[in-house]
Amino acid sequence: MRLYDTLSGGVRDFVPLRPGHVSIYLCGATVQGLPHIGHVRSGVAFDVLRRWLTAKGFDVAFIRNVTDIDDKILTKAADAGRPWWEWAATYERAFTAAYDALGVLPPSAEPRATGHITQMVELIDRLIDRGHAYEGDGDVYFNVSTLPDYGKLSGHRVDDVHQGEGVATGKRDQRDFTLWKAAKPGEPSWPTPWGRGRPGWHTECVAMCQEYLGAEFDIHAGGMDLVFPHHENEIAQAEAAGDGFARFWLHNGWVTMGGEKMSKSLGNVLAIPAVLQRVRAAELRYYLGSAHYRSMLEFSETALQDAAKAYTGVEDFLHRVRNRVGAVVPGEWTPKFGAALDDDLAVPAALAEVHAARAEGNRALDAGDHDAALTHAMSVRAMMGILGADPLDERWESRDETSAALNAVDVLVHAEIRRRAEARARRDWAEADTIRDRLKEAGIEVTDTADGPQWSLLDGTDK
Repeated sequence: MRLYDTLSGGVRDFVPLRPGHVSIYLCGATVQGLPHIGHVRSGVAFDVLRRWLTAKGFDVAFIRNVTDIDDKILTKAADAGRPWWEWAATYERAFTAAYDALGVLPPSAEPRATGHITQMVELIDRLIDRGHAYEGDGDVYFNVSTLPDYGKLSGHRVDDVHQGEGVATGKRDQRDFTLWKAAKPGEPSWPTPWGRGRPGWHTECVAMCQEYLGAEFDIHAGGMDLVFPHHENEIAQAEAAGDGFARFWLHNGWVTMGGEKMSKSLGNVLAIPAVLQRVRAAELRYYLGSAHYRSMLEFSETALQDAAKAYTGVEDFLHRVRNRVGAVVPGEWTPKFGAALDDDLAVPAALAEVHAARAEGNRALDAGDHDAALTHAMSVRAMMGILGADPLDERWESRDETSAALNAVDVLVHAEIRRRAEARARRDWAEADTIRDRLKEAGIEVTDTADGPQWSLLDGTDK
């Protein structure tokens, strides 16, 4: 297997540090707001990597962190008049729900920054003792000039470095970055040898990587927007502390709209629940995972619907075989499929194999060759399973059936609501009340609102 390593700038053979075991750390969410499809692309992309490594027989330790203390979290919580911890917990649940909706496997562990303050303080102490960090006015900074090869991941020259941090009186050089922030009135803080404060963003991931995966591990992954300063500064801290850290650095491309990165600041976000009103979760998963992980994914409704159509084609084939031949269990992936994923996780080429097998299977089915059709269907299931989008996996089938049932109920209920509205318009209050009572007996409650009648299941599921 070969992977593109950002640090070396090329594709190279992947050999894990420990035979039979692969350790991966993925930079997770800063839980400041609702997740959009740009946020979860890394989750989908590296879920495919994890699934492929597992299919190849590796024991995979997969860590994905949660940044639950951050300037943006504190600011947004304060603006909303909510406790910072409640704000972070609310949106952590939203990210978890989004990952789960898209079939992303739960990580082996999902550590929070606030749960690893002790490890961060210990790391900063080591850096100070080794002459790479210093305290200033209650803050602690990393001295960039102490590392001759600083900038090797991103290609930044030390003299041109801009950390994106504000001017601080305790900072000796504006190229330095913050490891620990002194407490401000009203902000959460923890006791340290330098006074009360809270961690800098770049410090938390180093501490958590090492806590769960050790001083050296196989793969550090994340979005390409994290290359600088976040990942550059992670490398600086780890190596300054004398640790080997990540052996491979993998970065996924952005989801873009109009050529620009999808972000809240640009106002071009697409929240997961909104997109799932237009396509099924499995179809969105297929769309987000269909491009090569390092490429930009330009969002458009046409591209989304094309992906949904391609997924439906695979789904229809598997259903045809199951209906005509019998049960379809996952079989073996094709050699070309395996070769594609071994080539830096080339999902587009892997999907070409899926659709080639689907086409061959359909031809075999039409010709009455049920054995060949079943073999192709089993192969398709195996390949789509590795991509996390097997249409016959019970998680997708059960969810699709639930969604279809709910949609059918929605159509029927709205027909009743229209009849009720017509009865009210002609002042036939008895008929209107009869319709309402009939719906209530079926477990459906109708409420008249300023936006028109709304219905909900009596268990609280609003529509």
